[in-house]
Order: sequence, then structure tokens, then C-alpha cells
Amino acid sequence: MADAPKSATLTIGDNSYDLPIHSPTAGPDVVDIRKLYGQAGVFTYDPGFTSTASCDSTITFIDGDEGVLLHRGYPIDQLASKSHYLEVCYLLLYGNLPSAAQLEEFESLVTNHTMLHEQMQYFYRGFRRDAHPMAIMTGVVGAMSAFYHDSTDIHDAHQREVASIRLIAKMPTIAAWAYKFSIGQPFVYPRNDLDYASNFLRMCFAVPAEDYEVNPILSRAMDRIFTLHADHEQNASTSTVRLASSSGANPFACIAAGIACLWGPAHGGANQACLEMLKEIGTPDRIPEYIARAKDKEDPFRLMGFGHRVYKNFDPRATVMKQSADEVLDLLGVENNPVLAVAKELEAAALADPYFSEKKLFPNVDFYSGVILEAMGFPTSMFTPIFALSRTVGWISQWKEMIADPQNKIGRPRQLYQGETTRDYVDIENR
Repeated sequence: MADAPKSATLTIGDNSYDLPIHSPTAGPDVVDIRKLYGQAGVFTYDPGFTSTASCDSTITFIDGDEGVLLHRGYPIDQLASKSHYLEVCYLLLYGNLPSAAQLEEFESLVTNHTMLHEQMQYFYRGFRRDAHPMAIMTGVVGAMSAFYHDSTDIHDAHQREVASIRLIAKMPTIAAWAYKFSIGQPFVYPRNDLDYASNFLRMCFAVPAEDYEVNPILSRAMDRIFTLHADHEQNASTSTVRLASSSGANPFACIAAGIACLWGPAHGGANQACLEMLKEIGTPDRIPEYIARAKDKEDPFRLMGFGHRVYKNFDPRATVMKQSADEVLDLLGVENNPVLAVAKELEAAALADPYFSEKKLFPNVDFYSGVILEAMGFPTSMFTPIFALSRTVGWISQWKEMIADPQNKIGRPRQLYQGETTRDYVDIENR
């Protein structure tokens, strides 16, 4: 016998209203308020939408209290340790892990779309030489709609598929070229005989005078960074992509909007902020001073890269990322890099201090990813572009899901208006 439908009763004055309650496959129940305004003439108030479910989704589930992150039901630690980025891309896009034949076909499709339209080189050269890579990426991805007219019709399933593959395939080239342009080096073209992560590293660090031999440990670490950042439910940039998409905008415009949102330091800049903190600390002997400051409630200083807004226990991505960080530091060493030396000592000091364990302030994915990227030789200005590259498949998966949703309608948040009521216009000579 099926369970009786659940509902909540809201009483406003002398009137009561029954609101349906939906039970998800995982997570808290959701009160359906879609008809509340029509029935009761009131809105709900939820700044930041932190208590509001904006959509149905089957892609990613997070339980921050338990430290759980699932992609299509698969735990992130299993995907990061046993799978690789393009396989996770397939999973996010299509709902299931691919067979060997399906994965081979998908990887071939991506590999064959990594080149950029040659005229896009001129678009890059229109930026100032000191332009931030994120500014370049936002502009270039938005401009893709001017170069790839055959994949902008969101009502054509084939065009949606082509746009999805193009964005996943070309984003490493777009990011690498943004980096090359920002440092005044020639663009390096992708190579079809390299895997996704190795190709990106080579495009960033090779030069015409000398090729770049990709170390498999670094390639694997890069692939894990991509995998661990592939999707993270309805965060700010994903919600931006969905909101832009709700208007019927083309996929390239929607993803460009997501990149612009990710650029904000409160969202995509956490690992950069972590590295800047490590540089501020300077040397390992100053770590006790900063540990003491972090414990002092009167001191505004906070340890960046520790704890997480969503994960109240531990970040499930951090365990796998720590393994990669240890492998990369063992390979490259920390002797000549004071930032990495501070990072290693700070991690050990914080993990050994009861204060941090009691408050569940463990190193998170941003701490370790920043350490890895610093060790590889990336400047902090490239941290967020790499995040954007990684998150592209999540944005696309959410975009495709939204397009196919029969309940899809243009986003239109309401407001609590606190301004002036109606006033009559006063002629300027009488003011």
C-alpha cells in the first residue's frame, strides 16, 4: 500500500493552506510552495535561496553533515580513485557509466573537437596583454556562439549534443591559450595522441623551441583535480547557468555566464585565497603564530582551505586530493618552494591540534588543489580557469537536464520591497 501524500499546513491570520511535501530519494523533504502566492497572496523570503529547492535533479547529491558527494549515485572518492575525468563526464552527461565501446567512442569525439576555430586567435589578440585569464575565458566562450552557429539551437537535440561535446573538448584549449596569452608565449595546439589532462598540461607548458614531456604522476593529479571539481549540485555558478538557460539563451552564452559567476572570490577563488595565505605566513616557523590567531575569536584571521560551507564534517574530495598532493610533492619536492613547505607543515600542525578536529576544520579540496597547482608551476591567476575547465561538464549536464524538464520556465525570483511607495513627480523648479 502506497504511503499517503504528505502535506504541511500554513496558517496566515484566519486562513489555512495545505502545501504538498515531496520526498526525494535522498535528502530532506521539500515543501512545495508553487501555488502559495496564487492561494494566499504571499511570497516566501529566503536570501541566497539556501533553504529553497529551485529544481528537480538526478545528477549530484550532497549531504554536508555526513560528508557525502554522489554523482549519479556513485561516491566521489570511488570515481576519483578508480575512474578518470572523461568517464565521469560521460556519467554526468548520460546518467550511467559507459561500456568500453561507449567510452572509446566518447573519448574519440572529445579528442576530435579539441581544436579551436583558427580565427579565434584574432579574438584572443584583442585583449590587453595583461588581461586576467578568467576575463579572456568568459569572452572567448561567449564568442563561441559567433563561431559555431550549427550548435546554438537549444530545441534541436543533435545541436545540443554537438555543443556539449565542443565545450568539454575545447575548454582545455581555451584555458591553456588564455594562460599563454597572459604570459606572452605562443599558443600550443592540442595533440590527439595525448589524454585529456596530459594535453592540457602540454598546451600550458610546452613552447615551440622545446616540447613538454608530461609526467604521468602530474597528469593523474591534474585529472583528479578535474574529476573532483566536475559538479557540485546547485551552487552559485550552476544556478547561474540554469537561470541564464531558462531564458532560452544559447549554450555558449549560458556557460560564459557560469564562468563569470565562478570568477567571484567567494566561489571559485578559494584555492587562490589559500595560496595567498600560505605566502602571507611565509615560513614554517611562523605557523604557531597563525594557528593561535585562527583560534582567537577576537582576531578576524581565518585559515583558508580548512572546513567547508557545505561539508560540516569533512570534505569527501579532500582524501583523494591529499593523496595526489603527497605524490606530486614527493615527485617535485618542497625544498626550493617556501609556499609548499609552509603548506605541508600547516597541514600537519592543524591535523594534530584538537581545536581543529573538534570544530571539524579539516583541510578541504581547495587546500590540496592549490598546493598541487602551485607545485606544477601554475600562477594563482590560473587556479580559477582550471576550476572552470573542470566544472564545464557539470554546467552542461545541468543545462541539458533543465532543457529536457517539462516544468522548465523562465526564472523569476521575487523580492521583499522596502522602498518608497507611490510618489508624485515634482517639477525641477519646485524641488
